[in-house]
Amino acid sequence: MKLAQTLFRGGLTLYTGLFFAFIYIPLALIAVYSFNSNPVNMMTWSGFTTEWYAQVLGFKTMISENALYIESTEQLLAAVMNSLKIAAATTLISTVLGTAIAIALHRFNFLGQRFYQVSMFMPMLMPDIVLGIALLIFFVNAGIHLGLATIIIGQCTFLISYVFIVVSARLVGMDRTLEHASADLGANEWMTFRRVVLPQLMPGIVGGALLAFIISMDDLVITYFIAGVDVTTLPMFIFAMLRRGIKPEINAIAVMMLTFSFLVASLGLYLRSRQK
Repeated sequence: MKLAQTLFRGGLTLYTGLFFAFIYIPLALIAVYSFNSNPVNMMTWSGFTTEWYAQVLGFKTMISENALYIESTEQLLAAVMNSLKIAAATTLISTVLGTAIAIALHRFNFLGQRFYQVSMFMPMLMPDIVLGIALLIFFVNAGIHLGLATIIIGQCTFLISYVFIVVSARLVGMDRTLEHASADLGANEWMTFRRVVLPQLMPGIVGGALLAFIISMDDLVITYFIAGVDVTTLPMFIFAMLRRGIKPEINAIAVMMLTFSFLVASLGLYLRSRQK
């Protein structure tokens, strides 16, 4: 029995180590090679440099003058701004609607409630390419011009589901005796929601909002179908660069995106600790 437990723990430890190595070693390689000074073959180490980051940010360097891979820094910054605008709008809309739907389905009984709950999972289970094509066909037949508005609408169709699931999980673990006590003390429904329910829901709302923001910033497939020709997001810009070859700046952009995601996740953990 002890031998079996030892083998099980050893195998579990090995599996855990391989799992994390499979995830984080490629990310570590991207970070390392983002400082490689070789402008032609990024897999051949030629020395340490930060010039690729400087070039991404629009600064002229000795390497970038001889080997300019980013055709326009203004286009890159415009793509970043478009992604931030879309992520901010979709996060706000998805958080409000996803939270409202979660509360309604958890607190009220009505005809078709079970079907509505199942339908909230469908955008997450549906392949991105299918959802992207369906949204494209809908917008074209409805005569809606493809652009920022269609991207926001399209992303909200599946980001609401993510917020809904996170907030629903929080609702299940809530203690409703505090709400009953608030009602017994004379508070109306709005006061109870604002002073009792909302503070308890806030960790789930913040978690769902941050998840929606990160997914929106990272989305490529669905956005690619419904963006049109006038709008380019950061993932679309990087994908266009990859189609012309793996350039040194791509590693720098990837590291900056990873750093941004880490900061957003750290902010979420900090806010959750403050809530506790």
